[in-house]
Amino acid sequence: MRRFERGETVIRREIMRGEVWFAAPHICVQDTDDLIVTYLPGGAEFGFPQHGSFPVGRHPWEGAGHTRWSGHGALHLHFPGVDHAIFIFWHGDQREWAGWYFNLQDAPRRTELGFDTLDHELDLWWAAGEPTWEWKDVDKFAATGPDRYPGRMAEIQAEGDRIAGLLDAGERWWDEGWKDWRPDPAWSVPTLPAAWADIPWTTR
Repeated sequence: MRRFERGETVIRREIMRGEVWFAAPHICVQDTDDLIVTYLPGGAEFGFPQHGSFPVGRHPWEGAGHTRWSGHGALHLHFPGVDHAIFIFWHGDQREWAGWYFNLQDAPRRTELGFDTLDHELDLWWAAGEPTWEWKDVDKFAATGPDRYPGRMAEIQAEGDRIAGLLDAGERWWDEGWKDWRPDPAWSVPTLPAAWADIPWTTR
């Protein structure tokens, strides 16, 4: 699959139990062998497929009426072959850095429109100014995991434990300078193409 150029639209889809479950249009910031960086701007629309068997139900954001990303936008650092990404958020009128969010998810699988993954619910969060990190959504992972990720619960937990161990050891496998990144003011909010749910995908 082709590489994406800075400023191009990249579609990040989630594949759940062999079906497209969710999508959002991002903007490419960087696409290299070692790192795929995308930006999800405020106002970007979410895509929820209309057809499917949905064995674990519809995406929870759809049920909640959460149809677009809001706020300052989020920067996503994706590592090829690695089952997590690092999300960077900002908040407030001064666009202050909020912290590092270690999002457990499938390693990115490239498509003609972008890449596919699957969020694993369980995450780690290290808020700006705090001395250490904390687990997020532990109860949700325990409740939804057996149906969403059958046979993979231990594997997903192990990746979270690996990240925790690296953080506790003072390891930094990403450039902390990304917290000072700002989007190009010339960029417009991307949209989902008409066939976003129909392009081929592979199931992990």
